[in-house]
Amino acid sequence: MKRVVVVGGGFGGLAAAAELARSGVQVTVLEAQVYPGGCASTYYHQGYRFESGATLAGGFAPGAPLDLIGRRFDIDWGARPAARAMTVHLPGHDPITRWSDPGGWRDERLAHFGHQAEPFWDWQESTADMLWAFALRSPPWPPQSFVDLLALSGISIGWLQGLRREASARRILSLARDAFRPVSAHIPDSHRLLRQYIDGQLLISAQTTSRSANALYGAAALDLARQGVGHPPGGMGGMADALVGAVRHLGGEVLFRQMVTGVTRQVDGAWTVRTKRGEAFVGDVVLFNLPPWNIAGLFNSRLPSRLRRLRSLPEDGWGAFMVYVGLDRGIVPQELSLHHQVIIDEPLGEGNSIFLSLSPEWDASRAPGGKRALTISTHTSLARWWQLHDRDRSAYDAQKKDYTAKILDAAELVVPGLRDSAELVMSGTPVTFSRFTRRERGWVGGFPQTSLFRSWGPRLAPGVWMVGDTIFPGQSVPAVMLGGLRVAGAILAESGIPGTVPGTPASPGGQREGE
Repeated sequence: MKRVVVVGGGFGGLAAAAELARSGVQVTVLEAQVYPGGCASTYYHQGYRFESGATLAGGFAPGAPLDLIGRRFDIDWGARPAARAMTVHLPGHDPITRWSDPGGWRDERLAHFGHQAEPFWDWQESTADMLWAFALRSPPWPPQSFVDLLALSGISIGWLQGLRREASARRILSLARDAFRPVSAHIPDSHRLLRQYIDGQLLISAQTTSRSANALYGAAALDLARQGVGHPPGGMGGMADALVGAVRHLGGEVLFRQMVTGVTRQVDGAWTVRTKRGEAFVGDVVLFNLPPWNIAGLFNSRLPSRLRRLRSLPEDGWGAFMVYVGLDRGIVPQELSLHHQVIIDEPLGEGNSIFLSLSPEWDASRAPGGKRALTISTHTSLARWWQLHDRDRSAYDAQKKDYTAKILDAAELVVPGLRDSAELVMSGTPVTFSRFTRRERGWVGGFPQTSLFRSWGPRLAPGVWMVGDTIFPGQSVPAVMLGGLRVAGAILAESGIPGTVPGTPASPGGQREGE
């Protein structure tokens, strides 16, 4: 194997491309858009640089995923640490600041949740430490072959041996039970405020709430603030640009405006990838940075068996309703957190809960002089928007207008006077998201993490692989990048090429603190 074609320039595909190029493989990344990043991209409009989705970047702490990946590819993310990772606004309650500093966060949660909630946070943090240590060993999950089973066994044994030195047998048994129970098993039934806070956080990090979120995944998903939240120059798009630069520096190609229209198997077993511009790219391996439903529509050859058995999108999968606002910076309160979650009512989503990302005042690349860029999102049903769009366009437009007003009402709890200061307001539905990201039906966030067994294995067929938020460890920029490194390592190992990812994305000698 000498040539790999990567279809899609999201963070998972770019991370995999960088790892492959680092090992001497000829890599070509084909991206349909004019900018990288996929669902976590940053796009330009009227002088503003908006995040495609309201996004929090976590994982910059020493030994955390983005730190390790940056050192591996010699990338300086330039992220400024965020003392306040996020502020959460619950109905009828004072705002809760999620401090990055452990001491500050402990004082904050005691003030809001009391000592009764401390067993939950002790469980969450200790479990997350164990799970991050496991994820950074690049386990082949779910295993797809006997070789994968052997590798998984070896990684698991080493991980468990480390746990035995630090945790009691009772704690390890509890960890095993958590593999099959939800986060709510650890939340006191009487503590409604804690449950509401956790549900809001899990919805944006695990795509489901505490009654359904798997306990192990949920503990790690609640841990991004401890992993080091930062504000990179240029937003998520600045990070994606840095990763593109790393791929090119390592000898790979990243090509934009190259929308892939078909993939065909050649007689010699290689793959021809054709684009809308009429160009053809040949690879011994094709690596898709797309969900399975998008991949299936690109095959001109016989579909891999797993894709032939593909059913419709998961019924519990989410879309996003987005509002993009350009506003006067003077309207923003001084020292305001750059990330906010506002919960108005339950059930969550559909404008009852929103997530806001505000561009830093110091980042002049994100907005015209004297302005700030604001991205707001709420989880929303996919089917509802597509039915209205296809059957009743006037009702679609009316609902879009209603949702925009509802979301702006909620956002004014954070930035009073937002409407009056806004010089630009744009909104988008899953239909809009599908048009720009080309994800099937505008589905975002990957599978709701209700089970450790919902993730897809990355190997679709000989010479056909997949990265992104549908494989372990799931959504978020750090997660999909770790998944990209893991898949690149598997491709290299299968081809017998030196340079396989050695169980962790760290540079030689790099480890998470405490391991």
